Amino acid sequence: MTRGFIFKRAIVCLIVAGFLTSTAASAETVIKVGGSGGPLGSAKLLAKAYMKIHKGVSIKVLPSLGSSGGIKAVIGGAVDIALSGRPLKAEEKSRGAVETKYARSPYVFITHRQVNKESITIKEVEQLYGGKIKKWPDGKQVRLVMRPESDSDTKLLRSLSPGIDQAVLSAIRQPEMNFAVTDQDSIDMVMKIPGSFGGATQTQVLTEKLPVKVLALDGVQPKAKTMKEAYPIWKEFYIVTLGNSSEAAKDFAAFFSSPAGRKILAANGNQPL
Repeated sequence: MTRGFIFKRAIVCLIVAGFLTSTAASAETVIKVGGSGGPLGSAKLLAKAYMKIHKGVSIKVLPSLGSSGGIKAVIGGAVDIALSGRPLKAEEKSRGAVETKYARSPYVFITHRQVNKESITIKEVEQLYGGKIKKWPDGKQVRLVMRPESDSDTKLLRSLSPGIDQAVLSAIRQPEMNFAVTDQDSIDMVMKIPGSFGGATQTQVLTEKLPVKVLALDGVQPKAKTMKEAYPIWKEFYIVTLGNSSEAAKDFAAFFSSPAGRKILAANGNQPL
């Protein structure tokens, strides 16, 4: 056997190996998920469980895009599934987006971990946003972390009471306010700013193991199992796909409402719907 023949055969083997590798890679189904930051931690756990039983599927959960950003991405084809903290608008539906409400999670009030406070009343929430409470019991300055007026979290917060509605509007208009665009931005600011006060969903705090202090509200600890009966404020989550989404994307979306998916959601600060 000549050296030239051996070399040619090696080249052929490399080409065939490369072809097989390329074919195997292209055979893997990739599903991209993006959107609101609150439910992304749970989505990662669901993706991990799903991929264990669907070996040919790879699910990529992207960093927070926000609800509107995720919906735009799914309509534009950049992601296969969007997770949203609000229902679709008529214009989004007209472009082929389809929503499914799958869970809700307590909306919790959080502070920097060094704030000397364990619980809060609805009246105190109003006073904090209204500027009547400016310092914590230990003398630290209260520093609010707000979301934009159009954000779904802001609308949810304003619905808690007429007094909070007016107080939040007043806070939004204050100069040099700390504003966060996404769920991740908001909770990052609460973690970093001494004396901070803001909001998040319980599922985000739990799944991301975030070092913030979660306050009881009017004596009720925010737990998904007690939310419906006693806890007064919660946020709903939606899966958004397209009518012509791939079968793989539709199947993973359906996994959220499967018995296995509901069990994962319930164990991580959600009440499955």
